[in-house]
Amino acid sequence: MNVTIVQADLHWHDPAANRALFEAQIDALRQPTDLIVLPEMFATGFTMDAVTYAESMDGASMRWLATMAARSRSAICGSLIIKERDRYYNRFVYMQADGAFTCYDKRHLFRLADEQQHYTAGSDRVVFEHNGFRICPMVCYDLRFPVWSRSKGDYDLLIYVANWPSRRHHAWTTLLMARAIENQCYVVGVNRTGTDGNDLPYSGGSAIIDYLGHEIVTLQDRIACASADIDLAGLARFRERFPFHVDADSFELG
Repeated sequence: MNVTIVQADLHWHDPAANRALFEAQIDALRQPTDLIVLPEMFATGFTMDAVTYAESMDGASMRWLATMAARSRSAICGSLIIKERDRYYNRFVYMQADGAFTCYDKRHLFRLADEQQHYTAGSDRVVFEHNGFRICPMVCYDLRFPVWSRSKGDYDLLIYVANWPSRRHHAWTTLLMARAIENQCYVVGVNRTGTDGNDLPYSGGSAIIDYLGHEIVTLQDRIACASADIDLAGLARFRERFPFHVDADSFELG
């Protein structure tokens, strides 16, 4: 499966400008791809102003995702602010080319920004399938909680979409590799660059990482796209040769 990561300097609180920005990046892709991954809150930047910038599930950004997925003949995913039944969610959306979609609501809300005061946490881990890969989506701060993402043999690829600031960049790169190694899976992490409306800088570091924890491709701090092929057969062979998952401790989430 070919995966494309898209890294950008987001326009603060400007959904139309951000959609246009990503549209240009996607349209400029030179080769077909199977899955396109955008950052967390790709339409707005990481904002606590959910009341102003939340959209419905049939709003402009959802319609744009459907249009771009159909046009590129690829699935597209990223997170955006959704209002549903008078609650606000930081919602990961996976949009297929035929308009079907799957959602995951961010479980761990970022306390340092008081995200829990403005958004409702998700309760369910989600796994969906694309091109034979079982994919588990996560959002930003979820990366710090390995129990939540711990593989039970139910996925092959973890996706983390994020607005992860420069001051904690080492944690971002280290934890992405750790999640790949400990779960024997591919990991895709997509972050943003630039500075947001709170004067918080971001250093990118979007990457596609293999099941050994090696970076297949990384964008460092560039505004750019990058694509790489990931191999399900190779992953299966590695898991068969080194089946350490059978010795893992059992657990239940409370």
